[in-house]
Amino acid sequence: MPHISVKMLEGRTKAQKEKLAKDLVEVLSRDIGADKHWITCTIEDFDAQQWQDVFKTDVADKPSDVVYKKPDYDPKVLL
Repeated sequence: MPHISVKMLEGRTKAQKEKLAKDLVEVLSRDIGADKHWITCTIEDFDAQQWQDVFKTDVADKPSDVVYKKPDYDPKVLL
């Protein structure tokens, strides 16, 4: 603990995901003072249709006090 969860549209390479996970763990460790030993990270890919449900569940339906970066787009533009 803590755990980082990244959900995004498909299309990135394994190398890009590995670098992203490494960078996110570095920043989280630095910014909150958590030892990297305790930090985990998952990255999940979704197609544009699946993203509609992910967006609703993980962004639109979440209370505003837990969404720290609000979306600047409508997910329907991805269809």
